Parts: sequence; C-alpha cells; structure tokens
Amino acid sequence: MKRKETTQLTITAIFVAILILQSFVPNLGYVRIIPALPAITLVPLTIAIYGSIMGPKAGLLFGLFWGITRLIRAYTQPLDLISLTLFQNPIITLVPSIVAGWLPGLISSKAGSSKLRYIFGGAATSLANTILVITLASLLFMNHSADLLKYFGNTSSSSSIFVVLISALGINGIVEAIFTATLTPIIVIPLQKAMSRLRI
Repeated sequence: MKRKETTQLTITAIFVAILILQSFVPNLGYVRIIPALPAITLVPLTIAIYGSIMGPKAGLLFGLFWGITRLIRAYTQPLDLISLTLFQNPIITLVPSIVAGWLPGLISSKAGSSKLRYIFGGAATSLANTILVITLASLLFMNHSADLLKYFGNTSSSSSIFVVLISALGINGIVEAIFTATLTPIIVIPLQKAMSRLRI
C-alpha cells in the first residue's frame, strides 16, 4: 500500500512539474499562432492524461491546481488583453479548470475498457474548458460587455457577447479538442500498461 501511495505521489509530482512548465514557459502550454487571438491551450492534454490514469477525484484537484496557475499567470504574465480580462476572474478561471480535470477520470472509469474512453475523455476535457469559459464569461460580462467586445475588435453594441466569444474562442476550442482527443489514448494506454505491471 505504501509503495502504491509513493508511486502515485511521484506521478502527481511529475505532472505538477509539467503543468508549471507549461503554464509559465512560453509556447509550452499556450501556443500563439495569430497575435490578435487567444493562444491555443495545450494544457488540457496534460489534464486529460492525469485525470485518465489517476481518477476523477485526483483529476479534480489537479484541475484546481491548473486553475490556480491560470489565475497567477493572468496577473503576472497575461498573454493578451482578452486573457487578462477573462482569466483574472476566479470564477472563469477556476470552474472550467476543475470540471476539465474531473471529467476525464469520470469518463475513463465509467466507459468500459475501450480506448474510445480516452478519446472521449480527451475531447471532453478541452470542450468542457472552452464551453464553460465562454458560458461563464457571457454571464458575468452580460451587463457590461462593451469593454470585452472592444478587445475583440467589435464595437457594435448590438452584438451578442456569447456569439462573439464563440467566434473568437470556438476555433481554438475545436483545435484543442481534436489535439487532446487524438493524443490522450496514444499516451495513456502505454502508461496504463506500465502502471498495471507495477500494480499501481
């Protein structure tokens, strides 16, 4: 039992180190392709892998840690005005991160033994993050959306903030979901086999 706990703690420490590097080293976790648009987030892949191999409870805590690093980054190293505006809000930062960390563990534990569970878990991680960020931002900025819309280059007062956010963040979300869904099973399945040999 002690060996299992030690191994799990070691795995968690490795993933925490990876997440910290992705959060604060340029272009490791957040890749900017078009300067005016938000960066593509690669961190959900790390979250999906950890949640899939460690389970929903550990994944939820890891998601919380991701949210905290996002909050710190938003105040210390904001990537752009949009990220600065959105991710300095703890609700927009923490809630999507926590849910994104919890989902892959839940899906991988409930969806049988097929590798499809890792594909679905990876996709769900990215999509949950994107959809919740858009939804929460739309709700929280509903009554004072002009400043946020201005950062997106939209000066029309009749524009729906939800539609503008989907236009700006939706493409990134789709790219992130495909990327995470594709790579999660490729990485998780060998890790699971290695962990089963070690009886973790």
